[in-house]
Amino acid sequence: MDFMGQLLTRLVPLLLLLLPGQGAEACGTSGCCFQDPPYLDADSGSASGPKDLTCYRIFSAGYECSWRYEGPAAGVSHFLRCCLRSGRCCYFAAGSATKVQFSDQDGISVLQAVTLWVESRAGNRTEKSPKVTLMLHSSVKYDPPLLGDIKVTGSAGRLLMKWETPARQDGAEVQFRHRTAGSLWKLGHCGRQDDAGFESCLCPLQMDAAQEFQLRRRRLRPGAPGDPWSSWSSPVCVPPERLPQPSWRFSVGALRPDGKRQVTLDGQLPQLELPEGCLRSKSGGEVTYRVHLHMLSCPCKPKATKTLQLRRFINISGAAYDLAVVSQNRFGPGPNQTWHIPAHAHTHPGVLNVSAGANGTIMRWPALAPDMTYCIEWQPRGQDRSLTTCTLTPPQDRDPTGMATYSWSRASGALEQKMCYRITIFASAHPRKPTSWSTVLSTYHFGGHAPGAGSPQHVLVKRLSQDSVTVEWAPSELSACPGVLKEYVVLCQENNGGRMSKLSVKPTETEVTLGGLRAGTAYTVQVRADTVTLQGAWSQPQPFSFGLRGICARLCPHPVPALWSSSIAARGSRLGSGQARQTSQRRCTEKRPWW
Repeated sequence: MDFMGQLLTRLVPLLLLLLPGQGAEACGTSGCCFQDPPYLDADSGSASGPKDLTCYRIFSAGYECSWRYEGPAAGVSHFLRCCLRSGRCCYFAAGSATKVQFSDQDGISVLQAVTLWVESRAGNRTEKSPKVTLMLHSSVKYDPPLLGDIKVTGSAGRLLMKWETPARQDGAEVQFRHRTAGSLWKLGHCGRQDDAGFESCLCPLQMDAAQEFQLRRRRLRPGAPGDPWSSWSSPVCVPPERLPQPSWRFSVGALRPDGKRQVTLDGQLPQLELPEGCLRSKSGGEVTYRVHLHMLSCPCKPKATKTLQLRRFINISGAAYDLAVVSQNRFGPGPNQTWHIPAHAHTHPGVLNVSAGANGTIMRWPALAPDMTYCIEWQPRGQDRSLTTCTLTPPQDRDPTGMATYSWSRASGALEQKMCYRITIFASAHPRKPTSWSTVLSTYHFGGHAPGAGSPQHVLVKRLSQDSVTVEWAPSELSACPGVLKEYVVLCQENNGGRMSKLSVKPTETEVTLGGLRAGTAYTVQVRADTVTLQGAWSQPQPFSFGLRGICARLCPHPVPALWSSSIAARGSRLGSGQARQTSQRRCTEKRPWW
């Protein structure tokens, strides 16, 4: 062979390698490369290397092969090798990844048996996995349940997880694994899923420990080995069946001038230990605690309850409340601690003017900030809260005198009954927020026609000495209404139109002694009960007189010490005005019995 022949013989193989589709440079970035891999085809025989190769069809992305690598992974490159039934072979360069996804357009037959294995290059070594031969289209890998689709219920030591069957993935077998904090995984079996449309798994529920669960699925075919398992689902975290019970104490401060009280909660939240996969926020294994506040007073307000983040200090009005520290977990509400906070028992200072007339009742009180809504609540004193009535005012500003006003007609019947009412007024700029209310005032009011209703009854005059008598009367109905009765006024006058005097008596007393009376003179005594704003009606006149055997020139009436504990002078009583005052220094020239 001449020199040119020898040259052609040597160049032809080289040119063939450089033709498109033949050399390594011809392999693109996608598809299986039908060339020899860029390394020597030799197995190092190392015990480490790629293991557990599985190849299958997946619903979302065609086909996939995955494996695990045993040994140091730094600097290792993986190649998925495939040989067709025709004998042609190709490879996918996976780099450091341990799975490859491809389609039926990448040069690999999916309807005929193919042989696949993994070669991993670590330095100058080539490590090979065992080969698997299968028809890719027949091997299907199901998807695990999506975390958002799994519904969890639990009771009596059992946990039920239920989810919709993924589309076109019927006839699955399901497994679960679970662990508690610091423990290893335990495998469990949910069995074959035969129910149409949904799948479920019944698992053990720990009494005192939170758990992490994961699920996986695979297709089962009659007479065929099971297909590859899906990957494990995202963690499903559940709290223990018996939740730790927190211990809380609370105290309520005094009502401040701004109409608020401070509730102080003292306690410590129980610490729940969570498994590793449940440490993220809102994993489902945690227990949360909140404060549930229910304002019982003012039932006509637009909203009565409010759930708050657990905090140590809460400001409330002087109203009655139910307060609860509530626990919540993925199964629903847990055990609660509940307390009742009574309404502020004492009256809260504030001027309340109530005037009733033929056209109705007008109520006026000091206004707070502009654009405030007021809740006026009244309840018969000493009666059940079920008889509480209230009305809500539209938002209003102060009038020129700094007062807020509300009125209603007599037809409404409000405060019309002759009885003692406790009236409380609350104010809020945001009436739909139960925590925004404050107490404006709390006081007592006698309903109906107070002057007439308060007129003392059963006035009785008793002789005490030659020139003195004791006047007694039954307590006014107003005395049963705290703070309403200001004083009693006793009127003594001579029947002939002569001298007259009025005497003030404390609201807690129902007896007074009148002295310095003159024999032979007829008198009339009357008693009335006055409120802070109104004078009462006089009682029926009670006449009395002394005999004609002597004349007394002293003042009529002149209070003298009673036979019981304290005197009129000690009670701060004083003489009346006018004619009685002018005669206060006259003396008795002759003392005779009044009878």
